[in-house]
Amino acid sequence: MTTRTTTAGRILDLIERLRGEGADFCVVTVVRTANATSAKAGAKAVVTADGTLHGFVGGGCVSGAVRKAGLAALARGEAAMIRVRPKEEAAGRLASGPLDTDGVALHASMCPSGGTVELFLEPLGQAPRLVVCGASPVARALLDQGGTVGYRLVAAAPAGELEALPEGVRRVEGYALADLGLGPRDAVVVATQGRRDREALKAALASGAGYLGMVGSRRKVETLSARLREELGATPEAGRLGELHGPAGLDIGAIEPEEIALSILAELVAQRRRADRRAGVAATVPEEDR
Repeated sequence: MTTRTTTAGRILDLIERLRGEGADFCVVTVVRTANATSAKAGAKAVVTADGTLHGFVGGGCVSGAVRKAGLAALARGEAAMIRVRPKEEAAGRLASGPLDTDGVALHASMCPSGGTVELFLEPLGQAPRLVVCGASPVARALLDQGGTVGYRLVAAAPAGELEALPEGVRRVEGYALADLGLGPRDAVVVATQGRRDREALKAALASGAGYLGMVGSRRKVETLSARLREELGATPEAGRLGELHGPAGLDIGAIEPEEIALSILAELVAQRRRADRRAGVAATVPEEDR
């Protein structure tokens, strides 16, 4: 690969490299400006998963909003538009909500230049993962259906049970979830249903997944949670028991494995969309970015 020397060229090189590494990042493009702005239409930048802004799409009055919105778009996995207006123009609109009159997410700028910048944010990277522990009928149904709502699927089960699981998904022997490097966008569902439940749930609690769920009766989940809380003591894993969805899934009266899987996926979608709405709240550019 030939290294480009201009800022725009270096951003294209960075995008190419990040895609090759399978990294998660957000491409930011200036689509329109009004009045005095330092960046012009077509300028590009990249927000990486650690919040670093690479490239130039405006000064400090814009960069703080771009980093915040870029990370939010990356967390949602959905493209977005934002508009950065002078605080005098934005104040009245923000008083009634985070959106401008045309529905674009609005951010206020403290810069005295008085310019307005509109930017398109395109998250690029890998879809969130759904890790299903176990080879029960519910586990198989989750693996059959999970891809339809945008998850990369991972099946975790003892070696002798992996063959019973659907093909085309990543397989993990046993419950060694630590090596997966799960994050807040990922989910783990323990669907072992009586086969090494405790081992699988401990692995789920130790993972970094944002959603933790367990298939089973409320009484069973509470009993196992109480035992693990006593065993784990004052550890972060024990603390995460309070986040456990058990029984996993929305209450839709599900009975069949496929229906239970559907209820769990519905809960995952509901949680993701709630996070979307929270992330959509605009904010004034922080003082350190002015």
